[in-house]
Amino acid sequence: MESNRVLALCCAAAMSAYGTIAIAADIVIGVPNWPSVQATAHVLKVALENNLGLEVELKNGSNGVVFEAMDAGTMHVHPEAWLPNLEHLRRQFVSGKKSIKMHPSGATGTQAMCVTKGTAERTGIKELKDLKDPEFAKKFDSDGDGKGEVWIGAEGWGSTPIEQIRARSYGYDTTMTLKIMEESEGLAELDAAVKQKKDFVFFCYTPHHIFAVHDLVVLTEPAYDPKKWVIVPPSPVPGWLEKSSAAVAWDNARLHVSYAVSLEETQPEAAAMLAKVLLSTDTLTAMTYALAVEKQEPGEFAAMWVAQNKAIVDSWFE
Repeated sequence: MESNRVLALCCAAAMSAYGTIAIAADIVIGVPNWPSVQATAHVLKVALENNLGLEVELKNGSNGVVFEAMDAGTMHVHPEAWLPNLEHLRRQFVSGKKSIKMHPSGATGTQAMCVTKGTAERTGIKELKDLKDPEFAKKFDSDGDGKGEVWIGAEGWGSTPIEQIRARSYGYDTTMTLKIMEESEGLAELDAAVKQKKDFVFFCYTPHHIFAVHDLVVLTEPAYDPKKWVIVPPSPVPGWLEKSSAAVAWDNARLHVSYAVSLEETQPEAAAMLAKVLLSTDTLTAMTYALAVEKQEPGEFAAMWVAQNKAIVDSWFE
């Protein structure tokens, strides 16, 4: 009798507000805040559910949050970890603790600073270092404070602290206000600037739909040189910014599907599949266009993409 009472209490505790029993997902995929990773996350969810019959949950989180959760076992997958952006997390969890594995997704990325063609023609800007000239920087001053503004990325992106480093290395951290905000806000400011024929400079990257939407000009920089690329991971302890230097262009980025090593024991078929996922840069660009420009619902788009690309998806499970 007492055991039945305990069972009833346990069941009651597990009931949600709607009267159904809460069941933990088999796999939790972390979803950071940029378009291509969100598209990939939905495609992986549909593929895992369709082919392995698993329950897959998508959960938002920054890069750091997702990696820490994979290490702790509360999340299992990061669909698109960028290197060198997340090199400090790779060292900590992949090489160090060995609690996470990274596998190349086949896609590569580029990162830089961009303006629209109209901005380039109006201002004459060609090189990123032009922004360190206080008088030149005023061409990008929209609030009248005597300094220009530049959107350098979103909070939680691995690229954002590196763009802080690059701004200091090039010298435009004193002539330009470095704006950190969500990508949706940054792109909204870009759209408004284009409509009003105002000048705007911003962080840009591929794979991304924005190159299909606007005629963009990538600002030129000295070629990437590993000897001149010194990145100290951001830290609450002062000094990381001052110890870093990167007055050269980015190296090409490599995109990696990453998962918790514990998944190899709890869901070995899923782990094996994640190690085989291949998505080209062009494919990711098309996916982001479908979601961000055509405004297709992510879950519906992913289901359609998986159905239309059966041979590709099947190859991940072979």
